[in-house]
Amino acid sequence: MFSIVIPTLNNINYLKMCISSIKKNSKYDHEIIVHVNIGSDGTLEFLKKNNIKFTYTDYNAGICKGVNKASKIASKDFLLYSHDDFYFCPGWDHIMKKELELINSELFYLSGTMVQNGQVEYDCGDNLKNFNELKLLQNYKNIKFYDFQGSTWAPHLIHKNTWNKVGGFSEEFFPGTGSDPDLNKKLWDIGVRIFKGLQHCKVYHFGSIVTRQKEKNFKTITETGSKGSKIFLLKWGYSIKFFKKHFLNSDKLYDGPLLEPKKNLQYYLDLIICKIHLYYLKIFFKF
Repeated sequence: MFSIVIPTLNNINYLKMCISSIKKNSKYDHEIIVHVNIGSDGTLEFLKKNNIKFTYTDYNAGICKGVNKASKIASKDFLLYSHDDFYFCPGWDHIMKKELELINSELFYLSGTMVQNGQVEYDCGDNLKNFNELKLLQNYKNIKFYDFQGSTWAPHLIHKNTWNKVGGFSEEFFPGTGSDPDLNKKLWDIGVRIFKGLQHCKVYHFGSIVTRQKEKNFKTITETGSKGSKIFLLKWGYSIKFFKKHFLNSDKLYDGPLLEPKKNLQYYLDLIICKIHLYYLKIFFKF
């Protein structure tokens, strides 16, 4: 059904949990492809033993390059990007499939809902040792949320033709921060207007157990935000916050395909603030 692409960096126990949850809790058969960064913890041996497809770099290539490499060997029409610390709740793929049947187009971006470290809080543990899988399985259907507008979150599903048309993730966003809204901006520019988060497609997210390890030689946070937010501002001329607010209407109740942004007074005031930050960034900040 889907090609599920998972980047990982010496995180074998969470990766095993993630893959196990996909196999246990999916209604349909999927192709799993892992991009292995370094893999000195036994990840390569595990994947080979279990006949799981993978790509490999002997260094930390980051999320963007890793997902791009893995997606090139995908055989399905739909690509689903997953973190390696997701636990997929039962029926997640059936929810995605039902939504796809309503969309008569390759131009869409669908995502699930992250439980705990994401859209909705519901504590079933913050690591594998104290993870209460039974509690989650007994209660995930009762965790209340809503279908939300303007999703930029994993797990996200995109048609492979659309992914290829925009060139996948932009690899300048190493190790990955800022790459999701950048992808959405590229999708917007080719006409995608369906950016929908599905409340009933749930994954449990342990959080911060991903490939986003930082380079040693740059500061992640400054007064103007993360490195990824700076790259986004330099690339597009406005901030991630501006894009999510005025284009994607992020996190609001989903009410159908998005329209062009309303260029009202608030739009232009926010844009002026972005241009001031951009001017400051170009003068004072060095990557």
